[in-house]
Amino acid sequence: MNVGLLHPGAMGAVAGGACSSPVYWASQGRSAETADRASRYGLIDARDMGALAAAVDVIVSVCPPHAALDVAGAVASTGFTGIYVDANAVSPSVAKAIGDRFERFVDGSIIGPPPHEAGTTRLYLSGDEAPSIAALWEGSALEPRVLDGGAGAGSASVLKMAYAGWTKGSAALLLAMRAYAESTGVGEALVAEWSESIPELVDRVERTARGVGPKAWRFAGEMEHIAVALSDVELPSGFHEAAAAIYAALADLRSEEAPSLRDVMDRLGHEATS
Repeated sequence: MNVGLLHPGAMGAVAGGACSSPVYWASQGRSAETADRASRYGLIDARDMGALAAAVDVIVSVCPPHAALDVAGAVASTGFTGIYVDANAVSPSVAKAIGDRFERFVDGSIIGPPPHEAGTTRLYLSGDEAPSIAALWEGSALEPRVLDGGAGAGSASVLKMAYAGWTKGSAALLLAMRAYAESTGVGEALVAEWSESIPELVDRVERTARGVGPKAWRFAGEMEHIAVALSDVELPSGFHEAAAAIYAALADLRSEEAPSLRDVMDRLGHEATS
């Protein structure tokens, strides 16, 4: 099967390069940086969305959560009749809304970093045609796993919400508490207490600032989707709404390769005192 990829970002390009079938992308409206990534991983340029939809049997969407519905709408408008795979960090209700636009739909989610090497990253898939999509990445650095959970075609999104709700949610909480201590004048005292009672947090907060700062603009949308997912099953959503606000405050660090803890604290401190 020919595969279309929308769009080859830091994750999508590497995932596309790991696929066993020819992978196409659409360069229209995309940046030179995106084109460079696509070329590096051997993706074939179909130029525009219509040509891509006509050339492929499967389209995989890997994009920021806030764009997932728009990307699906753009594909649906071409009359695409193949399998649409939404591999984004969206709530199950949004995954369902996306799936309702296509006759053939597979819900997906990616857990782990861009799959440069085996054993780091999983592609979870759910839905009737999930096994045929899994076969496209079988034996690659991106390990496919087919789910048969109670949420049916939305199981992959449920898993992603639960997993990221802890990993990225707890990271936001850690940064918020460090910023709170800074804003109220007890930052050094908190670090001293951590050093005695929870020493791993001293390094962890530094690593968290460097790691999540450049990705915070995407994480904000992901936290919003997790809040919706929790609300949909009548669980409290407020914590992840707050986590979204934490990440939104760091959005301008997108261009920084490895921002310092001070960079993060300055932004959160401003938010805390404004």
